Amino acid sequence: MADIKEDCGAPNSESQHIQQHTQKHNPKPKRVASLDIFRGLTVAAYYGNHEIGNICEYILNDIGVQLMILVDDAGEEWPVIGHAPWNGCNLADFVMPFFLFIVGMAIALALKRIQGRAETIRKIIFRTIKLLFWGLLLQGGYSHAPDKLTYGVDMKMIRWCGILQRIALAYLVVAFVEILTRCSVPKDLSPAGKLSVFKLYIWHWIFAACVLSVYLAVLYGIYVPDWHFRVQNTDSPDFGKVLTVACSVRGKLDPPCNAVGYIDRKVIGINHMYPHPAWKRSKACTMSSPHEGPFRSDAPSWCWAPFEPEGILSSISAILSTIIGLHFGHVLVHIKEHRSRLQHWAVPGLGLVVIGITLHFTNGMYVSNIILFCISNFLMNIYDGAAIPLNKQLYTLSYVCVTSGAAALVFSALYIMVDIWNIRFLFLPLEWIGMNAMLVYVMAAEGIFAGFINGWYYDDPHNTLVRWIQKHIFINVWHSRRVGTLLYVIFAEILFWGVVAGVLHRFSIYWKL
Repeated sequence: MADIKEDCGAPNSESQHIQQHTQKHNPKPKRVASLDIFRGLTVAAYYGNHEIGNICEYILNDIGVQLMILVDDAGEEWPVIGHAPWNGCNLADFVMPFFLFIVGMAIALALKRIQGRAETIRKIIFRTIKLLFWGLLLQGGYSHAPDKLTYGVDMKMIRWCGILQRIALAYLVVAFVEILTRCSVPKDLSPAGKLSVFKLYIWHWIFAACVLSVYLAVLYGIYVPDWHFRVQNTDSPDFGKVLTVACSVRGKLDPPCNAVGYIDRKVIGINHMYPHPAWKRSKACTMSSPHEGPFRSDAPSWCWAPFEPEGILSSISAILSTIIGLHFGHVLVHIKEHRSRLQHWAVPGLGLVVIGITLHFTNGMYVSNIILFCISNFLMNIYDGAAIPLNKQLYTLSYVCVTSGAAALVFSALYIMVDIWNIRFLFLPLEWIGMNAMLVYVMAAEGIFAGFINGWYYDDPHNTLVRWIQKHIFINVWHSRRVGTLLYVIFAEILFWGVVAGVLHRFSIYWKL
C-alpha cells in the first residue's frame, strides 16, 4: 500500500510535532521486517490445516501465510492444528484474526499521510472489489482444486462468504473510519503519554464500542425460531429429506440455535452457506471427535446442516480485530523508541488475553449481567453457562480478545528478534512469503498449484506426483501418516513456497491487490 499524504485542511499541531520529531531523528523510515514475517507465518499455518485435519506488512503477513498452509494441510491428521469443532481455540482459529490484525496495522501504515480524500476512497473501494472477486472465485465453489480436476459452480449453491470477503469488509470499514476521522484528531495531546495513542484516535474506539454493542445486542437479543433444511450430503441416509431443527429460543450460543446462523439463513440463504462446518467433528455428531468420522446413529439433525463461519454477524464482530490491529499500527507510526513501542504492544496484548480467558471461564450470570445492562435491560439473564465462550464460528468477544492479544504478543516477540536483535536471517523464508502473500495464498493455501500438478497423472487420477512424494518420501519413510503428513507440509509446501517466494523477490516480482 502506498503512502498517502494528509488532506484535512489546516495542519494539525500534533501531526506537525510528530512529523518534526520523526524528520529530526529518523530522516529515512526504517522498514519493520517483523511485519512481513508475521504475514507469511499466518498464511503457512492456514495451508497446513487441509491435509492434517512496506516491509512491515510483509513480515506480519508471512506468519499469516505460514499458519494458513499448516492448518489447511495438516489439520485433518492433527486436530489440535485444525479448527475447534465449536467452543475452544486451536491453532487454525488464530489464522483469521491474525490476518485481520495485519490488515489493521497495514491500514495505519498506508494511510498515515492522506492527500486527496476522494482518490484514496476510490483506491480503497477498488481494492475491496478485487478482494471480493478473488474470494468468490476461490471459495465460492468455482474452483475444486486440488482434489478434483473440475471447475464450475451452480449459482443456486454458490458460497457468498469466505476469508477474503471478510477481509474485504473489515478493510473497507476500518479504512473508511481511518480516513473520515482523521481531521478530528485532537491538537493538544502529547504523543509521549502512556494513553496518548488511544486519545489521539478516540473516535476509533467509540466506533468499536458501537460495533460491539450491535453485535452483542443481536447475538443475545434476537429470537431464533425452529428452522428446517434439505439434506444435500449424498452420504447421508436422509439425503433429499427435509429435516427440522427445534429452537424457539433467545440468546443461545450452541451450534443449531445461535443468532449468527439464523441471520445467515435468512439473509444469505441456507444453500449459499458453507456445507462442511467444523461442528460435524463435535461429540454430538460423531464418536470420532475431534477427528472426522461417521455420524452417530442418534446424531441430532443439525449435524447435517450447513453453517457459515464467515457469515454476516460474525464478520461485524471481526471488524474489532482490525481496529485493534489499527491501534498497534498507530503505535508503530507515532512512537519511535523500541522500548516504548513494546510497552504499548505487550501490555495491552497481555491484558486482552487475560480478559478473553476470564470471559470464557467466568460464570455467565456475572459477566452477562454487566454487558447486557450496558445494552438494554430486557436482555438480562437470557444465557446461562460460560458467559462469552471462545468461539471462532461466532467470533465472540472473548475470541476477539484472546486472538488479538496473542497477535500482539507474537508480533512483539518477532519485533524483538528481528528488528532489535537483528536475527533476520532465520526468518528469511517467512519474510519472502510475506512479500508475496497473495500469490502463496492462491497457489498454495487454496490448492491451485497442487491442482495443476495433479492434472498430470499416470494411469489413474489419484496417481499424481504430489501424492507419490507425500506417500513414498514422507509417510512410508516415517511409517506414520500423521508424522509424514506434518513433515510433508513443512518441507514440501511451506519451505518450497518460501524458496519460490525468495526467487520471485530476487527478481522483484510481487502480486499485490
